[in-house]
Amino acid sequence: MAGKLFLCATPIGNLKDMTPRVIDTLREVDMIAAEDTRNSIKLLNHFEIKTSMTSYHEYNKVEKARYLIDQMLMGKDIALITDAGTPAISDPGEVLVKMCHEAGIVVTSLPGPAACITALTLSGLSTRRFCFEGFLPADKKEKKDILEDLKKESRTIILYEAPHHLVRTLEELYEALGERKITLCRELTKRFETVIVTTLEQALERYKEEEPRGEYVLVVEGKSLDEFKKEQEADWQSKPIEEHMAYYESQGVDHKEAMKRVAKDRGVSKREIYKYLLEME
Repeated sequence: MAGKLFLCATPIGNLKDMTPRVIDTLREVDMIAAEDTRNSIKLLNHFEIKTSMTSYHEYNKVEKARYLIDQMLMGKDIALITDAGTPAISDPGEVLVKMCHEAGIVVTSLPGPAACITALTLSGLSTRRFCFEGFLPADKKEKKDILEDLKKESRTIILYEAPHHLVRTLEELYEALGERKITLCRELTKRFETVIVTTLEQALERYKEEEPRGEYVLVVEGKSLDEFKKEQEADWQSKPIEEHMAYYESQGVDHKEAMKRVAKDRGVSKREIYKYLLEME
């Protein structure tokens, strides 16, 4: 029988957040694939885990995944850990998981810490709907496209950022989104955990004066639904009613329902749309 892949969440700071189930699993599997074995050996030594490790990181994620899959197909159980938190979130583990599914290997996840969720719950912003963006890409065009999408995002936005890029990212967010509420979290679960509830403009002013330290999770307020609807309405007002009707009818909506939707988008009665279209015939 083939072995399994165990996604094992490890602490993002406080070692007491390591779950008994993860400790037991790391002791019982045949091999541990770690993002940085030099970092992970400290964790394993702390919990007296003697299982052998192999490296699995961004620069060998495809080639090494094939090796790990071969091992599992031969019956070995393998645990995947990242430097901190839950594997496969902004992490090369997602590639291994995908390839395991393609190879018919069972994957199971052992829940535990995740910096994005921890920061969201601390943010004071809406947690009902949120999107996780991770690190913004280095490629300028790709980053511009993502920021353009985030302008319209009504859900709470979660991003990661390194200290040496924080000011630049705050500048880009402020330029793209305008003034928004933001919560910056660093040193999560550690002794000097810091949660700063502020605005994009104030955060930018602060970190132009104060040197950022540590890895940051940024939780940014989404566009309000009222603002979003007003912008949509203004956008439709600038377009001819015929084009607005064609938009819905091209999606298979019948003429009567399309009139109803157009009227709602424009904040007018269905009778007005009907009268206009009648006059245009």
